[in-house]
Amino acid sequence: MSGIADFRLRPGDFRPVGRELSRPECIVAERDGTLWVSDNRAALMRIDPDGTQALIGAMRGAPNGFAMEADGSFLVANIEQGRFYRQHRDGRHEVALDTWEGAALGSANFAYRDPQGRMWATISTRTVPRSNAVHATIPDGFVLCRTNGNWRLAAGGFCFTNEVRLLGEYLYVAETARGRVVRLEVSGERLGPMQPYGPDPLFPGAKVDGITFDAEGNLWVTEITRNALIVISREQRAHAVFEDPEGKSLLMPTSITFAGPEARTALVGSLKMDHLAAFTAPFPGQAL
Repeated sequence: MSGIADFRLRPGDFRPVGRELSRPECIVAERDGTLWVSDNRAALMRIDPDGTQALIGAMRGAPNGFAMEADGSFLVANIEQGRFYRQHRDGRHEVALDTWEGAALGSANFAYRDPQGRMWATISTRTVPRSNAVHATIPDGFVLCRTNGNWRLAAGGFCFTNEVRLLGEYLYVAETARGRVVRLEVSGERLGPMQPYGPDPLFPGAKVDGITFDAEGNLWVTEITRNALIVISREQRAHAVFEDPEGKSLLMPTSITFAGPEARTALVGSLKMDHLAAFTAPFPGQAL
């Protein structure tokens, strides 16, 4: 299992990063050690390498997943407002996308810029309230892709689309309501059919949220009902690295980002904690 099968975490392996954060759902790490974290009091919290923190922006609502643009600004999904914003480092922001096919966009969840420079945006659902689509399998989630400045529909029919990642010729999608990860083959501007990746579901009642790859091709998954970190190996076998049903070390984990000089510091975001939970990973993260 790619050398990952025996790796386990204990509560004492976690250390806090950041302080007094508010809904730190997603993290972007720069090469110089600067961290950018979702924060619903503004848009983002910048955490400098020396630990200094500064709130950036005035978006409010519920800034969720986000990605860094080529120019250093950020495309931020605001799931409460149903929009994607462009957030500038000087605090300015403007609406980047708020409708699709003549209707309100829906629950904007996540943005991801792949190694080819394409931007992927996930809309979890158009169901109101969105919580109904977390607890029932309503296939109205979709993924958009931006190339050359133009957005197009990449794929639909997901049950609460969450984070996405690209590895090789496949786009991997966390499908929260089905508790699984699926992948779709990318061929030019076309995506193939959904294929479950790993156990389907990860376990009965699972709700997956964030996904990210390490350099060995292991897929790290956050799961919110057990406050768990699960790894799916390249052989598509899964094991729990950590579970915390009482939420003492991890509470509502939403995303994983690799940071640090060797990209082996794993940072876990959350909907409920006031800090990031960091641990040392056995392998570095996938190169960004």
